[in-house]
Amino acid sequence: MPVTLDTQLAARLRLSVARLARMLRQHTPPDGDVTVSMLSALASVERLGPLTLGELASVERVQPPSMTRIVARLDGLGLVAREVDVLDRRVARVRLTPEGARFLNRNRARRNVFLAERMKGLTAEEVAVLEQALPVIEKLVEGER
Repeated sequence: MPVTLDTQLAARLRLSVARLARMLRQHTPPDGDVTVSMLSALASVERLGPLTLGELASVERVQPPSMTRIVARLDGLGLVAREVDVLDRRVARVRLTPEGARFLNRNRARRNVFLAERMKGLTAEEVAVLEQALPVIEKLVEGER
């Protein structure tokens, strides 16, 4: 059976997801001097493995000069390292350092705790609905990056 397009539902979902993301950013800011853009790049390197600056810029949808500055700051903080590509020594790849992995884990743990605290205000039925909706939401974002 074909699905009908419901723009009102799409608008409500978009607004709710954006507000939730903003709330998580505002109430659980990254550690130290790490910006949201830097955090996103760090997570992409973790998820996708070592990437060239161009690949990372494409994934993050920013211009290469911006990504060069982001990676330089992450490298300066010891959260990523640049490595020469084994197949082409002219190419450098960005990889996550152990400190970068610890940083991401700390940041995610803080956000999870914050969200879990907010969820305490939900009823058991609301939590069940949320659990049922998660696979659908996850399907919406599959392959996004």
